[in-house]
Amino acid sequence: MNSKKNNVNPKLQKLALTAVLSAQAIVLSFAESLIPISTVLPPGAKIGLANIVTMFAVISGGFFSALTVTILKSLFILIISGPMAFTMSISGGIVSLVVMTLIFKLPKNPFGIIGVSIIAAVSHNFAQLLVSVFITHTKALFWTYSPALLIFGIIAGILTGLLLNFSMPLLKKQEKYFGSKTKV
Repeated sequence: MNSKKNNVNPKLQKLALTAVLSAQAIVLSFAESLIPISTVLPPGAKIGLANIVTMFAVISGGFFSALTVTILKSLFILIISGPMAFTMSISGGIVSLVVMTLIFKLPKNPFGIIGVSIIAAVSHNFAQLLVSVFITHTKALFWTYSPALLIFGIIAGILTGLLLNFSMPLLKKQEKYFGSKTKV
């Protein structure tokens, strides 16, 4: 629907889209929390399914829309998993959000969706790792987990990038109800 046809304020449409995207990120985050943690993965490692929605929020609504999604998803994590999980979620989420936003602001994105997803996932992991080092005062954590988190970040970034590419038509379709257009 076009905002001129239905006389709905474009700011309200963007707010509604951000609310829907936040709900989707929370659902994906909850679904991912139900997946048993593998002994093969680094401690606390997750694919980051909610980042699919966050990246779409950057593309469709910009930084502040995606920041809202990130904060609301992290608050949900606080409720279901506690303050340490919240700290990890918000720190990794904000760093990866800033990285995604900066890349998408480039005149021509040289990385594509999957490349941006990989860079965001790796930056998310390293932000969380730095917070862990800061909290525990254990620098050895950085050197111990860096290689595994780098590899896992690349794999998770590829997976979430592919999932975003796959779900992009559906995500774009919901935009027509909110009057905005995806830039990618």
